[in-house]
Amino acid sequence: MAKFIYRMQSILNIKNQLETQAKVELGQAQQRLNEEEERLERLFKRKKYYLEEGRRLRLDALNVRSLRDNEYAIARMEEYIETQQDNVRKAELRVEAARAKLEEVMKERKMQEKLREKAFDQFVHEENSKESKEVDELTSYTYGQKRG
Repeated sequence: MAKFIYRMQSILNIKNQLETQAKVELGQAQQRLNEEEERLERLFKRKKYYLEEGRRLRLDALNVRSLRDNEYAIARMEEYIETQQDNVRKAELRVEAARAKLEEVMKERKMQEKLREKAFDQFVHEENSKESKEVDELTSYTYGQKRG
């Protein structure tokens, strides 16, 4: 039996490489998103700490400078949180873009694999036809030898 050679195997190999690369990119984007979310969580914790500190300062003897510093720190934390929320949204968009790219590459690879399977099925069918023809010829020859 002849060996099956898919003439577009190089394209299938490229599609597999692109899929692997897209998976890596998705993993990296997801990791960046996780890091941004962790930063945001730390900022929320710091803001909460400053709010609690502000409550304590108001309970003690009033120190205007400490209260102003605390309010300034809370305002800065709100600015940092807003900026970080934008960073998280951007990271989420990158993750979604990477996921969409991966899905597209996976579709292309699956399409190439189906084409390869069809080509292989056609190859097997042709080989079976050749084999059947050879068996018929051999049988005819053998039958003819016996009669003659």
